[in-house]
Amino acid sequence: MDPYNEQIIQETLDQAQIEDPNRTLIIIAHRLSTIRSCDLIHVLEMGRIVESGTHTELIQKRGIYYKMLNAQTNVQ
Repeated sequence: MDPYNEQIIQETLDQAQIEDPNRTLIIIAHRLSTIRSCDLIHVLEMGRIVESGTHTELIQKRGIYYKMLNAQTNVQ
């Protein structure tokens, strides 16, 4: 997805959360920047949840999420 459309989608998701803070959004993302601000992130591997937490918590664990973030940052 190009950066322009990614920004539009992100703004729409942010607005939906502002309009109804009790709303649950399920976001499936390959770009980790899309989910950084989520309240809870689940990391799946082979269809199973292997890590859960906030962005900060998952960084501190230095597990799969941390490795994916570093790999993605190095590619971009």
